[in-house]
Amino acid sequence: MSLPVFPPLLTGHPVQGTEDPFERAQAMAALGCDAGTVVYNIQADRLRVAIVFAPELSLQDAMAMLPLCSVGFQNALGALAPPEVAVHLGWDGLICVNGAKCGLFHAAASTGDPEQEPDWLVIGWELALLQTGDAPGETPDVTALYDEGCAEVSPVQLIESWSRHMLTWLNRWQEDGNAPLHAEWMGLLQGVGEPIEDTGVFVGTDERFGMLIRDGADTRLRPLTDVLEN
Repeated sequence: MSLPVFPPLLTGHPVQGTEDPFERAQAMAALGCDAGTVVYNIQADRLRVAIVFAPELSLQDAMAMLPLCSVGFQNALGALAPPEVAVHLGWDGLICVNGAKCGLFHAAASTGDPEQEPDWLVIGWELALLQTGDAPGETPDVTALYDEGCAEVSPVQLIESWSRHMLTWLNRWQEDGNAPLHAEWMGLLQGVGEPIEDTGVFVGTDERFGMLIRDGADTRLRPLTDVLEN
């Protein structure tokens, strides 16, 4: 199998077996690896990818990298998949293909303090390629990429396409700030306008991509830093 070819600003780092690229990327980041390091694991039934950022701004602002990487993924898969395949995103990192859960984004940082500038931020994603366990149809809310008419999409192609789309959005974000990314992300988010957590309605996101939940006359904010994993 050929290895992905990355744009000049990124460096690929494959891992084998069952090793988790998200965990490896965090370990590499803690040891001081370069920003733009992309760790990936291509298995028969799933694809896992993680990228290291070295943001020079507070964690609460750096969290824009989560929707940025997510939008890059949606754009990448949208370009490779047949036109009838719908790809949507969840606020907390969910990846949905044709309305069913197909993958997930993760985020971790060197600090959990929203005001502090992190030494590193790692964004990871995983995507089911083939269903394992339950037969197709038994879990209609869970799917895999190849069950949704995307058997022609190779993992290598998807990693390469994602890296290009992600960098395009990174450049745009650096030039224009959060607004264009926010508009694109809101158009892909599922669950807006629906009840959430039994305590209110998900009415949208603020300028830092935090979840706005309306409960009667009150609106409260759930910051995007809430999705960080320890």
